[in-house]
Amino acid sequence: MTPGGKFRHDVANHAPLQIVGTINAICAKIAKNSGHRALYLSGAGVANASYGLPDLGMTTLADVLEDARRITSAVDLPLLVDVDTGFGDIPKTVRDMESIGVAAIHIEDQIAQKRCGHRPNKELVSAQEMGDRLKAALDARANSDFVIMARCDALAPEGLSGLMDRCAYYADLGADMIFAEAMTDLSHYQDIKAKVNVPILANMTEFGKTDLYNVKNLAAAGVDMALYPLSAFRAMNRMAANIYQTILQDGDQKEILEQMQTREELYDLLDYYSYEDRLDSK
Repeated sequence: MTPGGKFRHDVANHAPLQIVGTINAICAKIAKNSGHRALYLSGAGVANASYGLPDLGMTTLADVLEDARRITSAVDLPLLVDVDTGFGDIPKTVRDMESIGVAAIHIEDQIAQKRCGHRPNKELVSAQEMGDRLKAALDARANSDFVIMARCDALAPEGLSGLMDRCAYYADLGADMIFAEAMTDLSHYQDIKAKVNVPILANMTEFGKTDLYNVKNLAAAGVDMALYPLSAFRAMNRMAANIYQTILQDGDQKEILEQMQTREELYDLLDYYSYEDRLDSK
């Protein structure tokens, strides 16, 4: 089964499919070992984790491809990738993502100088211009299993009615799935689901516009995918800050050893000893 085919299968059979953010290959391995079926690479994650930059459209296609390639090389779970507004050359973006084993991408209807979906003052292109983006993406894919998801940021600037009209238009043009960003009520998903005939995604990002609904609530609202884009990354950052501060203040790390992954746990995750055995047998 192709990566896109596997993603479609899991969306259809495990709704709402939980999709967890992984900022690098080791996180992808941890997520797989934890039992997750699908992974996500956030544009904010690439900017924040790999470059120490805010999510304001400052990273390139090459930057995102490199992080995505490392994840698809490390695990065989389907990967959904945030490609922002398409990086200018949408056919190239689609071809490159598909060639490295990505299962799905989402492309959004903000202007090129985009903002985080949960920040104010977002500006959108016209529905027609977004339609052109989608048509270019759909025409470029080599395999119809590869998923083209349309992200719609229209709730704040155009209201629920405008958002639903856009979502329906994108689905009618052929978008395989819909990502309605920054919803402010659970009922919004029910409204969108009634308007489109494709799977829909709910973004459960922390500290944003959307309440953190349980998967049971999301299922009841007709949601097909629940996304957790940076949950582990936020926790890792907080833990790293605590570790660094403790080492500085205490002069050693003895009091925080229990909070750390052990050497053996890391070796088990990496399958270290099989690599070492092959090296020794040469």
